[in-house]
Amino acid sequence: MTISLDKNPPAEQKRGHVPTVGFVSLGCPKALVDSERILTKLRAEGYRVAPDYAGADVVVVNTCGFLDSAKQESLDAIGEAMAENGRVIVTGCFGVEEGRIREAHPGVLAITGPHQYEQVVEAVHAAAPPKHDPFIDLVPAEGLRLTPRHYAYLKISEGCNNRCTFCIIPQLRGDLKSRPSNHVMTEAERLVKAGVKELLVISQDTSAYGLDLKYAESPWKGQPLPARFLPLCEALGELGAWVRLHYVYPYPHVDTVIPLMAEGKLLPYLDIPFQHASPAVLKAMRRPGNQEKTLERIRRWRDVCPDLAIRSTFIVGFPGETDEDFELLLDWMREAELARVGCFRYEPVDGAPANNLEGAVPQEVKDERWHRFMETAKEVSEKRLAKIVGREIDVIVDEVDDEGALARSKWDAPEIDGSVFLNGVTDVKPGEIVSVRVTQADDYDLWAERV
Repeated sequence: MTISLDKNPPAEQKRGHVPTVGFVSLGCPKALVDSERILTKLRAEGYRVAPDYAGADVVVVNTCGFLDSAKQESLDAIGEAMAENGRVIVTGCFGVEEGRIREAHPGVLAITGPHQYEQVVEAVHAAAPPKHDPFIDLVPAEGLRLTPRHYAYLKISEGCNNRCTFCIIPQLRGDLKSRPSNHVMTEAERLVKAGVKELLVISQDTSAYGLDLKYAESPWKGQPLPARFLPLCEALGELGAWVRLHYVYPYPHVDTVIPLMAEGKLLPYLDIPFQHASPAVLKAMRRPGNQEKTLERIRRWRDVCPDLAIRSTFIVGFPGETDEDFELLLDWMREAELARVGCFRYEPVDGAPANNLEGAVPQEVKDERWHRFMETAKEVSEKRLAKIVGREIDVIVDEVDDEGALARSKWDAPEIDGSVFLNGVTDVKPGEIVSVRVTQADDYDLWAERV
């Protein structure tokens, strides 16, 4: 981290007013959790959170550096903060490219890399010193969050041990570093006690949790709790909240959590980043390549938990991807009957080994494949949702206005999946879980009436 401070902080700081910090958070839910942790620490020290640039003594921009488009978005956000406020601290994944940031915005006060919480706080201290008597009692036990009150992201580890050729996450965030199981559970319990109804478990590789700790045990509720995927899921399932698993690699031991979904302990939902289905492309990506076995495992999972929904992300136009590879991907997706999918056109990321592969796919071919992929995904989703019409299901309410409520099913994560529209239902509150009967479906969303 480097810091270059303005020697003349705002006059009101000198007079001892309560320092304020503005926050701009970009990128994935993992970055959002980083922002929450930084805000929690600052709020505990007496800082106020500014609602706009004008009211902030300093602005922190938490950046994303995964794709070139994300880096440009980060540079634009930094530029806006500099123009509107002028006192800016940069952190997050893009922070590892300090030279590029300073070339574009030489006036930023400090630049740190990802999950460097203490360095960010130190930079804020230097830019806008905290008051000597922080109002610690003003901070709720669960910390400050940027999500609605009824759901929260629960990060169980940092970094990743995989070396996929298209990805630079290990360079940005390092190797896998799991949190002790009792730390995870303490945070989860505090969140549930504070009113959180849905916990979204996230990491870079959720099913690898605890590997770096050699699955070490830590005390929880008077019993030893191993830092291992299944025991952690079992413990989370006892808290009485919806528990949703994201970024799960399909390792064999994932099979063991499917019965928990069938029992209602976990939501029947798995977010698995398959990325492709062609063995040749998966080999070039350095991903698990036997997709026939994966299809068979998905069938077994659904034998145990018929309501299981699988969301995934894919890349089209990866170097060397042929027409045959792409057609195989479409066929595989239809057979897997994935509930929700996202798709990216391959983009060469600075520092990624895939940049050195032969067989670059022309942009117009990437675009054509992307559109065909999304059309196929829409067909699969429409077919699946049509089967739900007439069923009674539980939904969690996200928003309510004079016209009705916007909710989500157990098969839908916030912001990335579909919605359930409850037209005319106004006697509910955000976070309430209610039973509804599905009356209509389209490509991605459902309509329902209160039971």
